Amino acid sequence: MVDHSLKGKTALIAGGAKNLGGVIARDLAAHGVAGIAIHYNSDATAPDAKALVAELTKQGVKAAAFQGDLTTAAANAKLFEECIASVGKPDIAINTVGKVLKKPILETEEAEFDSMMDVNAKAAFFFIKEAGRHLNDNGKLLTLVTSLLGAYTPFYSTYAGSKAAVEHFTRAASKEFGARGISVNAIGPGPMDTPFFYGQEAPEAVAYHKTAAALSAFSKTGLTDIEDVVPFVRLLVSEGWWMTGQTILVNGGYTTK
Repeated sequence: MVDHSLKGKTALIAGGAKNLGGVIARDLAAHGVAGIAIHYNSDATAPDAKALVAELTKQGVKAAAFQGDLTTAAANAKLFEECIASVGKPDIAINTVGKVLKKPILETEEAEFDSMMDVNAKAAFFFIKEAGRHLNDNGKLLTLVTSLLGAYTPFYSTYAGSKAAVEHFTRAASKEFGARGISVNAIGPGPMDTPFFYGQEAPEAVAYHKTAAALSAFSKTGLTDIEDVVPFVRLLVSEGWWMTGQTILVNGGYTTK
């Protein structure tokens, strides 16, 4: 019988140095994961990555951090190779990388469109590809998308549009990798209480989002708290293996399909 617990497993987390990715890393470590590779993008995040590796190492987890711009196939291949060389072949691969743009279609420049597609769709595709190559049998692959995939709203065309591609990548990968026991899913959080959200929103929009979910009154911030997303991540990369090819909106009733 296959062991789908987290104990002794190895994980690779793209965008894992802070915010949701950092909380996921700490949670997996607390539930028995033995090795964690942390990816980060910018120089500004390097101190967070270094501090997290030190924290995990102190807890007895084999941990390492790697910097990279994942918008190329080569960068994704290198990341998985570095993970394998440093902490071992992964059982779990989680991609939290994303970029948001709130802008009317008529004002969106070609360079902005290309950047959104590179970060949210292209990087996700090649992360999935390398996970398919390098995950251990019976591994778990998860991508973070957005609850806007269930919304009817203006201004987020390139954000939701580029994340929508990942929903199709997820379905295809679940079929293609299923013969090896690998489950593949996506989680779409609602607007989260992180700097990723506030940088794009005017105060009146923030106020609206804090009341838009059915369970907003019971959230610490009114938004999706990252700690409320983590249990769903943990489930899907462990005993929740039987669910595959799905996009799950974890948002307190902010949107639904």
